[in-house]
Amino acid sequence: MKRAFFVTGTDTDIGKTTVAAGLLHAARLRGLSTAAAKPVASGCEPTSAGLRNGDALALQAECQPPLPYELINPFAFAPPIAPHVAAREAGMALDVPQLATAVRRVLARGADLTLVEGAGGWRVPLSDSADLADLAVALRMPIILVVGLRLGCLNHALLTAEAIRADGLRLAGWVANEVDPGMARREENLQELNVRLGAPCLGRVPRLPCAEAARVAPCLDLEALLDDG
Repeated sequence: MKRAFFVTGTDTDIGKTTVAAGLLHAARLRGLSTAAAKPVASGCEPTSAGLRNGDALALQAECQPPLPYELINPFAFAPPIAPHVAAREAGMALDVPQLATAVRRVLARGADLTLVEGAGGWRVPLSDSADLADLAVALRMPIILVVGLRLGCLNHALLTAEAIRADGLRLAGWVANEVDPGMARREENLQELNVRLGAPCLGRVPRLPCAEAARVAPCLDLEALLDDG
C-alpha cells in the first residue's frame, strides 16, 4: 500500500533530514520503492550542475528507483536564510500552488513510501501570506513530527502538534531526536511527550558520531508507519 507523509520539526536543524533519510533507508531494506521531495531549500552550494542542498542530496541518495535532483528540490537558494527571504533576494516569489505541483510530480511516481520534507518548523513563511504549513494542507498529507530533545522541547512539540491539528491535519507519529546529549531529565520529558502528543512514537534517535541513514534506520519503527491509517 502506498504511503506518503510530510516531515516537519519543532525547529530548524532539529534532524528532519536525519529521520527522513533513516525511514527511507529502512523502507529500502524491506525492498520497498522510495521517493522524497524537499521542494524548497536555502543554504545551497554552487556546483557544476547548479545549486545543491545537502539535505536534498541525502534524501536523493535514499530514493529507489533514483530520482533527478531537480525533481526532489526544484527551488534551491544559496543564502542560508529563511526561504521566502532567499527567494525574494533572488527575484522570485514562492507560492503554495507551484510547490504543490512540484511535489505532486514526485507523488505521481507511486513509490511505496514517499516523504516530503519541509524547511525549518511548521510556520516557516513562504511569502507575506502563506507558509509551509499551507503546502501540507494543500497536499492533505499526514504529518511526521521530529522533536529535538533539548530544553524547551515540550513547549515546542506541543505547540507544533496543536498547530498541525488546528490546520486540519493528522499527526501520524513523532520521532525523538537527541540533539542535546547533556539534556537534563530526558526520560521524564520523553514520558510527557508520549502521554501528551496523542500520536505514536516512531523511534528515538540517539546522538550519533555520524548520523548516516544506515545507522539511523534501526532506531525507527517503520512498521508502525506503514500500518498507519
